Amino acid sequence: LSADVAGLSELHHECMTKAEDFEAETKSRGEELGALAAAKKALAESTGGADALSYGLDQVSFLQTASRAGARQYDAARLVRKLAEKTGSKGLALLAQRISNVVRAGSKSGDDVFAKIKGLIQDMLEKLEAEAEADATKKAYCDKELAETNGKKSDKTIEIEKLSTQVDQMSAKSATLKEEVAALQQALGDLATSQAQMDKLRAEEKESYTKNSAELVQGLDGVKMALKVLNEYYAKGDKAHAANDGGGEGIIGLLEVVESDFTKGLAEMTATEEAAANQYDIETKQNEIEKATKEQDVKYKVKESTELDKTVAETTSDRSGVQAELDAVLEYLQKIEEECIAKAETYEDRKARMVAELAGLKEALRVLNEESTDGALIQTASLRGVRRHSHA
Repeated sequence: LSADVAGLSELHHECMTKAEDFEAETKSRGEELGALAAAKKALAESTGGADALSYGLDQVSFLQTASRAGARQYDAARLVRKLAEKTGSKGLALLAQRISNVVRAGSKSGDDVFAKIKGLIQDMLEKLEAEAEADATKKAYCDKELAETNGKKSDKTIEIEKLSTQVDQMSAKSATLKEEVAALQQALGDLATSQAQMDKLRAEEKESYTKNSAELVQGLDGVKMALKVLNEYYAKGDKAHAANDGGGEGIIGLLEVVESDFTKGLAEMTATEEAAANQYDIETKQNEIEKATKEQDVKYKVKESTELDKTVAETTSDRSGVQAELDAVLEYLQKIEEECIAKAETYEDRKARMVAELAGLKEALRVLNEESTDGALIQTASLRGVRRHSHA
């Protein structure tokens, strides 16, 4: 895109340069038209004033004047021809050839050379005016098409850049969401593994407690039964033999210690079990909350990333459509550039050619103006000769 922007800037500079060159060419063409119009006016004024000249010319003066007029007519043709060769103008070359033809034909037939030359100049003026009008129309068309097409190119380029930025931003966000979802799913997996280990450990602890506590309870019940039996026995007074009361008391005391140990052990075992069960319940509840939170996060993040991917696909499709439009604009722009500016002549060469053409045409017009005056004298002398002949 940066290359397209640089190309657009260079193209804009080139278009401006070509437009300035075309304006200079149009101005020079206008000056050429003005010079030709001035030549036409000079011929008309010089020829039209012939009636005001004196009739007091003799035959020698008439012949000298006619000779000079013919020479100047050839000089005009020669000047135009040299100018055509110098500038390479086919129009001027054709004009010089026609002037020569008119001069040669006029010297033989006695036709009005000035009228024919004025006709040639008028034709050239009309042709140049038509060309100038066509150039102006073409320039207006080119300026309009180039401006509009470059405007469309700029708009489409900016639109593509905007859509590309949106695609990049949404794609990056979607990728981040997917990474977060992957991390959450990993955490949920670890949480499930931890909960499973906790469940297994709790089950083992409970099983051990159930078994051990049952044995303690059973043992405690046995000790209590033994103590009851011994206490009842040694408490009776009608024994048929001499009982070992001291030994009995020792046994009872030992059993009472065992009973206390069993009772204490069972209490500690029960407390440990209750504490473990309570801790298990707390951690399980926390895991359930964490699991629910993470699962909800996964749900929303997956939904958001899916919507982003959909939007990315739609935006990419839109960008492709705009790119197709830009390609069509660029293709038309290349075509209109080739038509309007690719073949343009450099300003320096065109200026030099125009200056040479104008200088040459002015010189030719000067010669023709002098010829117009001499032609008027020729016509006056001819009229005088006719009148003298009629008087005789």
